Amino acid sequence: MAKFVMWGSYCGNALEKRMPYREAHLAGLTDQKAKGILTALGPTTDNTKVFGTYEADSEDAVRQLVEADPYWQNGIWTDYAVYEWNQVF
Repeated sequence: MAKFVMWGSYCGNALEKRMPYREAHLAGLTDQKAKGILTALGPTTDNTKVFGTYEADSEDAVRQLVEADPYWQNGIWTDYAVYEWNQVF
């Protein structure tokens, strides 16, 4: 499995706007974590960016997960990029 990092941005007022979607968002992340695909995910302390690490078969697989997330589908995440990652340490 290859490793990937995902960087994205949150919309303005994300803490308020995310509330209707938060439970479904966290359930999906929990499922990805249990399957060993998602290794870490969270916001920056100023809640403007999101960072995640994944172990997946392909970049497309990661993109499918991101784009199926309620935060992406409802505009809480406004953009993202995925990069294959060479973890040295």
